[in-house]
Amino acid sequence: MATKKRKFKTAADIKVGVIGYGGAFNMGRGHLNEMKKAGMTPVAVAEIDETRLAEARKDFPGIETYNSVAKMLSTSNVDIITIITPHNTHAKLALQCLKAGKSVVCEKPFAITTAECDAMIAEAKKKNLLLTTYHNRHWDGCVMQGLKTIKSGAIGDIVRIEAHMGKWGKPRDWWRSSKTISGGIMYDWGVHILEYSLQILNDDIKEVTGFAKYGFWGPKITWKKDANEDEGYAVVRFAKGEWLTIALTAIDSNPKRGMIEITGTKGSYIMDHNTWEVIKSNDDGSVTISKGNNPPSEWWRYYQNVADHLVKGTKLVITAEWARRPIHILDLADKSAKAGKALAAKYK
Repeated sequence: MATKKRKFKTAADIKVGVIGYGGAFNMGRGHLNEMKKAGMTPVAVAEIDETRLAEARKDFPGIETYNSVAKMLSTSNVDIITIITPHNTHAKLALQCLKAGKSVVCEKPFAITTAECDAMIAEAKKKNLLLTTYHNRHWDGCVMQGLKTIKSGAIGDIVRIEAHMGKWGKPRDWWRSSKTISGGIMYDWGVHILEYSLQILNDDIKEVTGFAKYGFWGPKITWKKDANEDEGYAVVRFAKGEWLTIALTAIDSNPKRGMIEITGTKGSYIMDHNTWEVIKSNDDGSVTISKGNNPPSEWWRYYQNVADHLVKGTKLVITAEWARRPIHILDLADKSAKAGKALAAKYK
């Protein structure tokens, strides 16, 4: 029988912690500070590197520090744990925390496979615990502006979305370049631009066809045969007939303009991090182009929404089911590339 989800009187009553306090991007400190700004109380850090635990104690005097997740789970009274570790550890650590009765925030990507997502979701439902992914870029200025413009009818009905990132260049020798650890070339920025795209084209996914090129960069970097794809590409077909393409590349000598292009029946919208552009064809054959800068991002909304959900019952924006969608696309794309055929989407 599921336990009753704990209610909190104030955000300060929500005790939060992180797994992972690595030096790259100082994400552990960043997450704890963002949770603190939302009113929650940082209480614990788990990290295998003692030098990073020392940094955590400097950043947050009095915080509990643990050199293993098991010690944190058996000792701390932390309520929510944010997982900030390599991608292939997310599901295992999330399940460990959920089974110990702790709510979980996973850094993106949520997991690597659909099966991992489903196992995490099932355990969270069983224990009636919060499970979400840190899709802070849901509130990036570029996608907020894009949604506003497209919903106004500026480009008509959406026909297709083309999402793309990357250029020609040797990948870095770090864990994000390992297929086993990272999930693949599309599991880093690909998750971001898919989440943008699924906000804009929020329809049921019908099938995914994936393509992958290996072997150019792999022999030249540390990971060799375990290196990420040189390029990953997928075509997603939606229930109402629209389609989405996504390409992440390290071999494109002529990278596409912008980051996402949305083609509609009345015009096209080109979205980049900082700027937007609308191109419209007129009945007389002329073309109208309008441009502008995107508004500031509002990442603070992510943890504020989590706190409000637990205290006030506000609807959770980034549900586990929402976070599953881009992972399901990437998982199907990977399997499709290996099988050489389209694969149908599956939902429970």
